[in-house]
Amino acid sequence: MLVFLDFEASSLAKRSYPIEVAWVFEDGREESHLIRPPLQWDDWDDAAEAIHHIPRAKLEAEGTPHDVVARRMVAVLSGHALFASAPSWDGKWLSALLRAAKLPRHALRLSDTEEAQRETATAILRDAVPAAALGVAVADVVALAEFRDRDIPAHRALADARDEWERWCAVRRAAEDRAAGR
Repeated sequence: MLVFLDFEASSLAKRSYPIEVAWVFEDGREESHLIRPPLQWDDWDDAAEAIHHIPRAKLEAEGTPHDVVARRMVAVLSGHALFASAPSWDGKWLSALLRAAKLPRHALRLSDTEEAQRETATAILRDAVPAAALGVAVADVVALAEFRDRDIPAHRALADARDEWERWCAVRRAAEDRAAGR
């Protein structure tokens, strides 16, 4: 099953770490966690906090311990195809979370959401569009779905993961409509 994932982080610095994670399965099930950082995670950027509005004190008071979140992710997400809008950044924070929990850093792997969009459109259109036109048809439905009204990212993990899922759903609907001749 496809899963759309997003992290919020302490900063964009080299020593940044994840402070929130959320994911949405293709069937709409979702989960979100504030992450209580271990003591050695001390990077913090007030400018980043001004964007995501999650104070470090809130993480320490209300967050789930980092290792519990990491184990939950591995338990729930293993075997699924994971996608993020910024897989290099989200992958960095996923790796940091897994390593800090003493789990293999490649236990979970992220791909780009655009890959999920293209693969879904291709699978739907493959039998409805001539092979010579398939690439253009896929690009058209992806572009059409991207053109829909989009909010500025909320910079909260669940809202941003939902946005990725909604964009994928829009691509799927556009491909289904095109395949049905609508």
